[in-house]
Order: sequence, then C-alpha cells, then structure tokens
Amino acid sequence: MPSLNPAVAELRRAVRAAVADFPAGSTVVVALSGGADSLALAAAVAFEAPKAGLCAASVTVDHGLQPASDTVAADAARAAAGLGLDALIVRAEVRPGADGPEAAAREARYRVLRDAAQDAGAAAILTAHTLDDQAETVLLGLARGSGATSLQGMAPVSDLDGVPLLRPFLAVRRTTTEAACDAQGLTPWRDPHNVDPAYARVRVRSSVLPVLEAELGPGIAEALARTAEQLREDADAFAEMIDETIEDIVEPAEAGIAVSVAALAANPPALRHRLIRHVVASEFHVSLTRTQTLEVARLVTDWSGQGPIDLPACRARRVGRMIEFTASESGL
Repeated sequence: MPSLNPAVAELRRAVRAAVADFPAGSTVVVALSGGADSLALAAAVAFEAPKAGLCAASVTVDHGLQPASDTVAADAARAAAGLGLDALIVRAEVRPGADGPEAAAREARYRVLRDAAQDAGAAAILTAHTLDDQAETVLLGLARGSGATSLQGMAPVSDLDGVPLLRPFLAVRRTTTEAACDAQGLTPWRDPHNVDPAYARVRVRSSVLPVLEAELGPGIAEALARTAEQLREDADAFAEMIDETIEDIVEPAEAGIAVSVAALAANPPALRHRLIRHVVASEFHVSLTRTQTLEVARLVTDWSGQGPIDLPACRARRVGRMIEFTASESGL
C-alpha cells in the first residue's frame, strides 16, 4: 500500500487530538470557506470523525461581499459533501462597524457559526487558523501597541457564546494545508482578498514576514507563535490570581463597585492594572486602554486629592480607603 502523505498525516493527527475527548455521538462543525486551510480541515475531520464515533458537518458562510460569492459557497459545500460531511450554506448579514469591513465580516461569520452549531447541538466548532495566521495576528497586535492581550494571538480552545471553538491547526504551517489539498486532489478557492494589499494582514503576509525572514533568518513565524503561547500561559496564571483575589478586595457601591486601595497598592503593577481592567470589564462591560488604566492606578499610587476620572460607561474616584467605580450618566 502507498504510504500516507506526510501533510495529510499531520493534519489528521492534529484533528484527532482536538476531538479526542468528545463522547461518541457528538457533532462537530467545520467552518468552511473553501480555501486551502479550511478545505484541508474538512478533509481531516471527515476522515477522523467517524473513527471517533462523531457526526461532522460543515458550515459555509456566504457574506455576499464578493461577486459570485454564492457560487463559491456552493462549490465549498459540494466539496464538503463529497468528503462525507453534512454541508450547510448560510447567508450572513454583514453590519458595517467602526473597526472596518474585515472585523464586520468576521463578526457576522462567527455569529452564523454559533447559531448553526447551537441549532445542531454541536459539541464544538473547528476553524482552520494556522501557525501563519497566528504569526500575522501577533505582528498586527504588536504594530497596534495593544498590549499582551493582543500578542497572545488565538487560543487553541476558546468560547463562542457557550460553544467551544477549536483551532487544531495552530501548530501547522499554511504550506502543509496546501500540500494536503494537493495530495488529496482537492481544489481550494483562491480568495482575492488574500492577495489584496489594501488589507493590513495581506501586507504582513506578503511583505513584512518575508522581509523579517530574509533579514533575521528563518523561523520568525514559529518564534511569533511561541511568543503568543507563552503570553497565554502568563495570562492564564494572572487570571487565576485575579479570581483568587477579586472577591476579597471589592464591595458594592451605589450604582457601581468599590475596590480596596490597600489591596491594589499591595500588588505589583502588572496585577494591579489587570485587577482594575477586570473590575471595569465585569461591572460595566467595557475595556480600558492602557492610558485609562494608568490614570485609575494613580488614584492608588499617586493620589493628591485629584477628582473623578471619566472612563467608558463609568467614572472612577477615590473615596477614603476605596476606589469607587460608578456608572456614568451615559452608561445608565
């Protein structure tokens, strides 16, 4: 018998590990665009799911943003059905947003995937993000200066409104998914947006990463992915520390919540700042920038009687031994 193609074998191992803990009879949903990454994922899931006693389906989201998008979606669904998956096409409404068309399309896509998975009672959604996608995400986060949270990149397992979202290919190179498609006679769709330099991610992919590889040597993408993994480990450790600490240092306040000055002061800056951001996010469902976080921290470490600080949806002020966060009028 001919030996199994190494690329195909690598992808099947990755999927096998990702779905190993699901009980027999569970359903998994593959997010399928028709590109090489997601088509290779669909093929690997179609092979591994029956061996694990799982049902598998694909969901192709038609954003309607490109000419003949319905044809592209139909071709992807046809390929999935040919692999043995239950194939579904869903048209998504892309709502314009402040963060641009890419973010709006991504939000619409995940909304459709979540709804489809919930309708199917699926145990998880699988997406085909690769190590290359991870490296690009880290570089974009670094360029924006958005801190460690952004530099953590994408997690192998995350939560999409109660549905587990799995990314089994985060240690896999894009060249591997392309090779797997070739080996299995699969013809992926070539998204024109993936070569359009109008998009920052495309410029990172086609220009920035190749220059870094040429000037600094090979292995840049792997190094960026390792950095993301290490930062996620740090973030998980901080999250545990916050969970252990938070109940002991907060108390209710009128129209908000209050945090102990002494407890915040006793913690190192990294944990203090995370506690401040966590309190605001949990209570008012908004995120603070680093500048806003540092201003609140000054109420603890450099207080000289300054007045309240206006923040998104709330205000922070020092009242005796507490920092009070109360809803602003616009947030009421």
